[in-house]
Amino acid sequence: MNPSTLPLRRDRVASLQQLDLGRFDVGPGKRLIPITGWLITTTAGRQILLDTGFPPAYATDERGTALADGLDSFGKLVGFGAEHTVLGALARHGLTAADISHVILSHSHIDHVGGLGCFPGAAIILSAVEHALPKPLYFGMARPMNWPEAAYTLITKPTDVCGGLRLYPTPGHTAGHLSALVRLPGQATVLAIDAINRHSEPAEGYPDAADPGLAARSGRMLHRLARRYGAVLIPGHEPILPSP
Repeated sequence: MNPSTLPLRRDRVASLQQLDLGRFDVGPGKRLIPITGWLITTTAGRQILLDTGFPPAYATDERGTALADGLDSFGKLVGFGAEHTVLGALARHGLTAADISHVILSHSHIDHVGGLGCFPGAAIILSAVEHALPKPLYFGMARPMNWPEAAYTLITKPTDVCGGLRLYPTPGHTAGHLSALVRLPGQATVLAIDAINRHSEPAEGYPDAADPGLAARSGRMLHRLARRYGAVLIPGHEPILPSP
């Protein structure tokens, strides 16, 4: 099989599991937000990973790496250990990098692209707009990563990866952002990722988006999609409520 050919024929989503890729403190007066990835297992036994979290180096040299990246200007990781790296999260499911056949990248900010280089054997799926960037966006003005050598599938329109998994261009947060619809028997989920950071973001006018107008349009589309399929819509970084 050519890994860059979609959809993956005669294959369907068998399960969807959330990966805990850490917590991030976005500053005084704000709450912790979760960093998440998604593991999609198919009926053919493929393991598809959606997003890769922060760079694994943060687990051993968080302070030094964060200073180099300038991340401390925005916030800080909380209790980030090896188990919160993408490889550590996969290990909790009994998987290694070699088990991942495809990596879907929603967009190339640091908390989504950081572990992309951990999967040299995987095909990479992302939007053509995002891949056209000279380097991943990473954070602020920092551009330390190159696009890995890999088989790439570049998305320009709504695209089925396999039965039950469809990607949608949702520009606004970044110009090349992707979101996903995952359908299982009796269950549908819209993974908005950062197209809708938190449930309150549409009412706030998408202040975290590079293009708030485009983000609002994408957000409305995702809400329509959720209504159409009776799906649960999951934002990318819904704040974690403090314990009572």
